[in-house]
Amino acid sequence: MGAAMSWIEKLYETYDQCAGTPQFASNPLLPIGHTTQQAHIEVVIDSHGGFRRATVVSSEDRTTVVPCTEESGGRSGMKPVSHPLCDKLQYLARDFLDFGGEVTAGFVKDPHEPHRAYVNGLSAWASSSYGHPKLNSILAYVRKGQVVHDLIRAGILLADASGRLLKEWGGDKRAAPPVFKVIANPEGSFVRWRVETPGDPSSGTWQDRDLVKSWIAYYASRQSKQGVCMVTGEHTTLAEQHPAKLRNAGDKAKLISSNDSSGYTFRGRFLDADEACGVGFEVTQKAHNALRWLIDPKRKQAFRNGDQVIVSWAVSGRNIPDPFANSFELFGIEAPPEVPPEEYQGDAGQAFGNRLSKLIAGYRAALGSMDGIVVMGLDSATLGRMGITFYRELTGSEFLDRVQAWHEACAWHQDYGKDPESKKALRFIGVPSPKDIAEAAFGPPRDKKQKLHKATAERLLPCIIDGRPLPRDLMESGVRRTCNRAAFEKDRNGREWEWERNLGITCALFRGFFRERGYDMTLETDRTSRDYLYGRLLAIGERIERVALNVADEKRDTNAARLMQRFADRPASTWRSIELALAPYKTRLRAKRPAFLHKMEERLDEVISAFTQEDFVDDRKLSGEFLLGYHCERRALRPGDADTLEPNEETADKRTVEGGIS
Repeated sequence: MGAAMSWIEKLYETYDQCAGTPQFASNPLLPIGHTTQQAHIEVVIDSHGGFRRATVVSSEDRTTVVPCTEESGGRSGMKPVSHPLCDKLQYLARDFLDFGGEVTAGFVKDPHEPHRAYVNGLSAWASSSYGHPKLNSILAYVRKGQVVHDLIRAGILLADASGRLLKEWGGDKRAAPPVFKVIANPEGSFVRWRVETPGDPSSGTWQDRDLVKSWIAYYASRQSKQGVCMVTGEHTTLAEQHPAKLRNAGDKAKLISSNDSSGYTFRGRFLDADEACGVGFEVTQKAHNALRWLIDPKRKQAFRNGDQVIVSWAVSGRNIPDPFANSFELFGIEAPPEVPPEEYQGDAGQAFGNRLSKLIAGYRAALGSMDGIVVMGLDSATLGRMGITFYRELTGSEFLDRVQAWHEACAWHQDYGKDPESKKALRFIGVPSPKDIAEAAFGPPRDKKQKLHKATAERLLPCIIDGRPLPRDLMESGVRRTCNRAAFEKDRNGREWEWERNLGITCALFRGFFRERGYDMTLETDRTSRDYLYGRLLAIGERIERVALNVADEKRDTNAARLMQRFADRPASTWRSIELALAPYKTRLRAKRPAFLHKMEERLDEVISAFTQEDFVDDRKLSGEFLLGYHCERRALRPGDADTLEPNEETADKRTVEGGIS
């Protein structure tokens, strides 16, 4: 049980070390006994409970921290429990039914029950020794029973000709009242309170620290269930339920849950749910709040793929590299200087490794070698249950070593087309993200649940975190898709950006799978394996034809591009077809670009002479190694964009190498 509860212990420690620290002031952790809600309407009252005004909350300011109980924090089912202070109209407004409001199905027999329970709970809090003046003001206003009436009078809610709440807007959406722009049916609006008192700068209930402390103290005083917490080992107040809303505000799935006595079976092991798992109230509140905080998109710390979330963090709160980001997202890109082709032949892998080592050294300086690092994967099979699919605890040095090893082993030249923000070419040296690898191997997701892509991300986790070999079938699937070049779409300018991205990702996978072969990221003229040499031949043949087509201003695909799939399956016979088809293009270049043709013919002779006779006539299927030879040869012939024709040979030699970490 101790190992099974390790995750909640680490989250509990993270909360204690990070809560209230200055560096997280812009994105603080939630206080215990609180949750977040998307508020739609803000009601402003005075200290005597008099209505002043109301507004529709803007989308930028909608997330609101509100007090909650264990039941309301994870409420679901036919009879959802009300929050203690801020909630929907069916709980707050006694006149909700008078204007045609419809309560949740479970309250049909007694539609006044939601409001009555809300008022009773608020009254108990306000009259306790932990009460607060704002509670009395809100309670006085709610008891007047005119919340909906005031909102209609203020123009926030609308009523039809019969005096009933207008539940949908049937007119022009651009002319819709503000409330219909934030929620489809306004009767489900969530309301937050603002109490304006002279001399009080924190009029919003979610902004008042004293009110937050008041609820925490009051709620703790009401806890009566005692037992041994399996996380701390102490005898303390136990949690009866555990929080939800971990991945987003509408997430109902829980990590710890059990059905009631009528639907749960312990199969002879325990008498009740507490014996199976007893966790302290404070521990579960802090742990779940820490996890929710870590997953928050504002922190950019979690890898998301549909419902799947993989989060990594340092228990101390120190900054760590995201192991699931591609090298561009993790380290950024520096614009490289212009590099002529003769200098391009240098070792790009060495330059990348040096830059990577320096960046990792920066993390080592800030992160202690023994600092605890946790990597945790979450996913849900149903709406109400969430499971931990992956969990590792590492020291800081172990974690950084494995991140560095992953980025070094699978690094390759990547071409992601255009950056959607800057609109510039997005090219870098490094590894792709697991999401990009899954798409390269299997194509875009075909279902909303993205089952195949999520499974692929889970399979890659041990490769990154534990240093295990890449799955062979994943690498081979990427090779097959990349060879089927005709299946990829082009943009309106004829650019094969999708295929270019797949090519770089597949080369990274093949290089990472065969680490022992020591492939360089630049052209290896001394590598004479059959598959590598055939890849070089294909790149040279494609370059000759591409330049000849551009000379004649023809935009069609080259024979090498169209026949890539056939070339991968039967290289010797297909190369004969490609080489024979080059004859008219060579004739054109001999008249227009003789110097270029001479260099290409020398290059062809050099590669062909490197074959053994048996290898050159061997028509067996090629492995993914030919893609490495093809990619490296193509980059050596034309650093940068291989499909662009320069006006002459001199300017071609001045092409810029668009690189990344180098």
